[in-house]
Amino acid sequence: MHTNSEFRFDGGATWLNLLATRGQSFGSRPVERLATIEAAEHWLSAIGFPPRDAVTTDDLAHLVQLREALRDLAMAAVALRAPTRNALSHVRAVASAHTALDFADIAERGAETDDALSAIAVQALVTLNGPDRALLKECAEVDCRWVFLDTSGRRQWCPSPACASRGRVRAHRARQSAASRS
Repeated sequence: MHTNSEFRFDGGATWLNLLATRGQSFGSRPVERLATIEAAEHWLSAIGFPPRDAVTTDDLAHLVQLREALRDLAMAAVALRAPTRNALSHVRAVASAHTALDFADIAERGAETDDALSAIAVQALVTLNGPDRALLKECAEVDCRWVFLDTSGRRQWCPSPACASRGRVRAHRARQSAASRS
């Protein structure tokens, strides 16, 4: 696995953008964008939860653990199957710690990492239990398979131009191969 600190914020919701912090998740060389405490601090700041205190290695581990549990729930929703019990239990536990947030205070003094994680988990559960669940789509690129909100209803690939390009090239080659066999 290699690392890259370039974050994606085009998944349609913060919890889906968290999934994109591990790119090419199903390929031979996944890209870990939350490989360091500094990367986690940067990502949390970018989503509007600048850390009040320094992010710890435990905070980073909890963020990654939440991401993977959310990935399981998102992929289960798209596939119309039940998520794993562990993933669902974990997300529910993180969400249950949610409290009302004072965004003026967060803007001034920063946020507790646990508050950010619980807000993300709550957002995911609202999406997964509401009408936006029908808008979830999985990228057709086999190495990516990022789940995103498709408000157009027509997208095959995630917002990454690379996935769309690879998908179109793969489809073109398959058509050429089929035509040459005919």
